[in-house]
Amino acid sequence: MMQNPDSITVVQLFQSGFKTFLLMLLTELNRECLLHIFSFLDKESRKGLSRVCHVLREIYHDPALWSLLCFCSLSELKRDNFVLSPALRSLSICWHSSRVKVCNIEDWRKSSFQRDICNQHQHLVTNFLTRITNSCPNLLSVILSGCGHLTDGDIIQILQKCSKLNTLKLENCARLTDKTLEAVTIYGNSLTCFHVDFCRNITQEGINLVQKKCPSLSFSAEQSAKMIPDQPNGCDALVRRMNKQFQW
Repeated sequence: MMQNPDSITVVQLFQSGFKTFLLMLLTELNRECLLHIFSFLDKESRKGLSRVCHVLREIYHDPALWSLLCFCSLSELKRDNFVLSPALRSLSICWHSSRVKVCNIEDWRKSSFQRDICNQHQHLVTNFLTRITNSCPNLLSVILSGCGHLTDGDIIQILQKCSKLNTLKLENCARLTDKTLEAVTIYGNSLTCFHVDFCRNITQEGINLVQKKCPSLSFSAEQSAKMIPDQPNGCDALVRRMNKQFQW
């Protein structure tokens, strides 16, 4: 059965008019209500809604909307769907290391192609964290998990520029060393909670330093000093270390 062309036009006009009506209702809400609505949306949905009109675009760019940022993959750091501002209080970058296995391989075991990939990933993370520290000096909490690209320099930069930071949780970040722990004792004056769990290049000496110099700090270093660290001299050094650990 064929539909009347006139009825199709009426339906289309109704749908268009209904959308316009909904948009009018939405934009007539006060700023607080719009911010509350935006707060339930993910980053991509917020970006999409901001393209509708200038009113919603202004809401999207309101710093009050961006006090918390969470990322679950490297690709998310490259997207233009979030706003960085001094209003940011909590940053979380957590992904499973299985997604970036190559970056957790020791450098001496990587091919030149793998090194190129890792360098690209490292530059991406470092550049993003530089943007964070330059734009968001009022950070209170940073959680970084599963990131094999983080370096001591990245963490030192955060500690130096975000002087209000009270929570720093690092997990499974293979490139971090005792330099990060030393930096915490120097620059982490506002820290009340510090975790450095499952980071294989952390030593017991570094852990002892933090415990000695920051006795009131809520500190965790689960398994870090018990893991086999990177071996720059190759397999022979790795075998010697394993034999030493399993000696009776």
